[in-house]
Amino acid sequence: MVQPLRVLFMGTSDFAVPALRALQTAGYPVLLVVTQPDRPAGRGLEIKASPVKNEALTLGLALYQPEKIKAPEALETLQKLQPDVIIVAAYGQILPASVLNIPKIACLNIHGSILPNYRGAAPIHYAVMNGETETGVTLMYMNERMDEGDLLLVKKTPVGPEETTGEVHDRLAKLGAEGLLEALELLKRGRAPREPQNHRMASYAPSLKREQCFILWNAKAEEVVNKIRGLAPWPAAETRWKEVSLKVLAAKVESHEPSAHQAGEVLKISREGVAVAAGNGTVILKEIQPQGKRKMSAFDFTLGHTDFKPGIVLS
Repeated sequence: MVQPLRVLFMGTSDFAVPALRALQTAGYPVLLVVTQPDRPAGRGLEIKASPVKNEALTLGLALYQPEKIKAPEALETLQKLQPDVIIVAAYGQILPASVLNIPKIACLNIHGSILPNYRGAAPIHYAVMNGETETGVTLMYMNERMDEGDLLLVKKTPVGPEETTGEVHDRLAKLGAEGLLEALELLKRGRAPREPQNHRMASYAPSLKREQCFILWNAKAEEVVNKIRGLAPWPAAETRWKEVSLKVLAAKVESHEPSAHQAGEVLKISREGVAVAAGNGTVILKEIQPQGKRKMSAFDFTLGHTDFKPGIVLS
């Protein structure tokens, strides 16, 4: 009988939780869960535990939260466990060679794209913002370079024309958990493939900057909508009206036809939403969040702001 692999798990965000849960359900011995230290979060900067920490506590797993994974005491802790495999999913720290060389078999990463496309910190955001119709998860052998390791397994999924990054993220997290169990089974039986990436085909998805969130109304309607859904629910696309920031959380293309109106001009308001002229076409804003307020339908926002009407121009 083939013995289950001894696993050390490293992850922090929501994306990693289904994978950790899948390991426990499948009966893999999880020696230790490594996650980031508790950090300030939210408007009140309240100290909060990571989603992975919360899941590890729920599952009754041993937990470790080093400030720096390359610190000597952290390395000693991991080395003593002698894991067969280290699994990494949205952990949040770069792993040095001293960590990558610890497992007996492999150090695997669950990455939210079809590598070599969208290497980096925000692969799901960029895939949706760029209007990709297909994405996926990659199980990759890790090396010291960012997302450049050999491929073990890829699982793909379509992206719907109105799906947001949040929706795609949740589906990919589950897909990553499924892929992880398949990858571990292949490793356990000595049948895991190892395919080098084509580095010439690589594209990148670096951390998002604030200025990337502003809606450029002179872009095509489809590009505006892709940006809105690609940044939803976080960090959210943003426009301005009377110096007030409006986060736009949901939108759709109403028309691809060129408009004689100024880009950003509100054309009409209905229960469906607020129609805004783009550089080429028209966008319907469906859900927004005014600065300091809860999210609401765009129509409900206009009911409370009678000066928000056709003819105004969003900046």
